[in-house]
Amino acid sequence: MSSGRCAACRYLRRRCTQDCFLSPYFPSNNPQRFASVHRIYGASNVTKLLQRLPTHLRSEAADSLYFEAQCRLEDPVYGCVGLIFLLQQQIHSAESQLIKTQAEIAVMKSQTQHPQTQPFRAISGSNNLLLQQSDNDANLIFSNQVSSGFI
Repeated sequence: MSSGRCAACRYLRRRCTQDCFLSPYFPSNNPQRFASVHRIYGASNVTKLLQRLPTHLRSEAADSLYFEAQCRLEDPVYGCVGLIFLLQQQIHSAESQLIKTQAEIAVMKSQTQHPQTQPFRAISGSNNLLLQQSDNDANLIFSNQVSSGFI
């Protein structure tokens, strides 16, 4: 150890030995890391959890415990699940926006390929443009269904 006690031993006010189990995961230069984990999980539980894991997974587990503890401190009700839910909502919103944009591109391409169709009126907003084109398409589909005997 380069600078005395690790953050865990310093927080718990105990002597830090050369073979301290927690020092690789809670270095002395980041005392808030152990304080957050201890506040949520407790020192004994963290030690037991890390000891049960294979050595190569302990560092990632300590990082995960710290991240989850920070999320729980910031949002005591939902913790990291609230963040996951927020990210899922953002993904859904971006997917919806992508679908709308792809539909608008398809409408524009069909307009350039078939110039004999009714030209668009200038309407503010891209959704209105899409709705106007979909109304025209719906009228064509409805008239085709009537003439083919579906309706």
